[in-house]
Amino acid sequence: MLVKIFGSAIHGVSAQTITIEVNVDTGGVGYHLVGLPDNAIKESSYRISAALKNVGYKIPGKKITINMAPADLRKEGSAYDLSIALGILTASEQITAENIGDYIIMGELSLDGGLQPLKGILPIAIKAREEGFKGIILPKQNTREAAIVNNLEVYGVENIKEVIDFFNEGKPLERTEIDTRKEFQDKINDFLFDFSEVKGQEMAKRAMEVAAAGGHNIIIIGPPGSGKTMLAKRVPGILPPLTLKEALETTKIHSVAGKMGTETSLMTTRPFRSPHHTISDVALVGGGSYPQPGEISLAHNGVLFLDEMPEFKRQVLEVMRQPLEDRVVTISRAKFTVNYPASFMLVASMNPSPSGYFPDDPNNTSSVMEMQRYMNKLSGPLLDRIDIHIEVQKVEFEQLTEKRKGENSHEIRKRVLAARDRQTERYNESEIHYNAQMGPKEIEKYCALDEVSQSLIKTAMEKLNLSARAYDRILKVARTIADLDNHDNINSTHISEAIQYRSLDREFWNV
Repeated sequence: MLVKIFGSAIHGVSAQTITIEVNVDTGGVGYHLVGLPDNAIKESSYRISAALKNVGYKIPGKKITINMAPADLRKEGSAYDLSIALGILTASEQITAENIGDYIIMGELSLDGGLQPLKGILPIAIKAREEGFKGIILPKQNTREAAIVNNLEVYGVENIKEVIDFFNEGKPLERTEIDTRKEFQDKINDFLFDFSEVKGQEMAKRAMEVAAAGGHNIIIIGPPGSGKTMLAKRVPGILPPLTLKEALETTKIHSVAGKMGTETSLMTTRPFRSPHHTISDVALVGGGSYPQPGEISLAHNGVLFLDEMPEFKRQVLEVMRQPLEDRVVTISRAKFTVNYPASFMLVASMNPSPSGYFPDDPNNTSSVMEMQRYMNKLSGPLLDRIDIHIEVQKVEFEQLTEKRKGENSHEIRKRVLAARDRQTERYNESEIHYNAQMGPKEIEKYCALDEVSQSLIKTAMEKLNLSARAYDRILKVARTIADLDNHDNINSTHISEAIQYRSLDREFWNV
């Protein structure tokens, strides 16, 4: 008897439906699994045999042929155990399951028949709804994640016996339902950190506000203990809240990477990723023998924080150059290509020198050559892609002990939102959403300068020896400052402030 059951495979951050054809033939004995399965799937026969035996069933002593179509697509992981087991039971007529083709069925079996949680459930559920399946049956730990997809019946099970009884005897399964919009709205403003907790550093806070308002990349330069990490951790709290579409995009990536908790259904706040400086280039951008999203994709729609940036391997930093421009990562292999979204805001920090202090600080013990070698760890092309360079000084005792709290994140966020609204209105007929995404055409159209501003930026270009890319970055940042000031046109004040945010282009950094 031939039976068809449906599962799903992950490709990048999308899913593809897999048809599992199980044929049980009385003319022989054997177990044949075809359709490019990996070792985890090939080993499934042992898990399935033990699981079925422990719930009162068995793999029949007949010729069993299992095909996973499309046969030219490599299948990975242990998520097909439940599908294959039910196919064998149905094809061998141990159970009756007339409507089994109405569901996507996925789950890894334990030897006692229990089910283990899976990765990538959200894109699987979205694909199931797109293709008109009635519902999806999966491990109970994954139900909240799948249930954010509307118009799809989601059933969570703890043991294969529950699924067998559902199809064979009509015993109902518990359906999981979630009000996606309510859950999204309830948690959209949950933040652990607030800018009111930061003592001093008013100029740095202003730079963070400008960066958030325009989606600009920023690097913070300062001595140890000056609050660089503290400032960076508070950036998500002043960024505009995620839209529901962005939340789904972000959740899909984290789901594929297996970063979603069992109690979490939807990511409601912008991600903040802070990889250690020992990270490899593959772990940062994604890839591997079985490609997975890297840290820059996990930071999609959020913040990627690189603490002590010069301590990262140069090769690791250089692989970010293309994603910073294109906002997508392409992983190419001989037989396939995978695209991962990577639209993130880069926030980096660094010490001014190996000793940790600025050149004119009495505590600085680094020689000129040591400082030059330290600065050369960051290439010019990479620094050009960072719009804002801001210096922070150590916080004085009077500032640390001051009782009055600074401006909170809520107030800063209101100004950021107002500036983003201006940008949304400006770019409503294009694919651009904020100033940092402007190309040459948009810069020419929206960043026109008067004579005073033109003269000012010309002087800065000559004195600081700025590149053409740095020129564009200054104009983008000036456009954002003008938006924060609610001005339609850029003036010399906006250009002056934008030029101040190019610290690493100044002469004393190249001593």
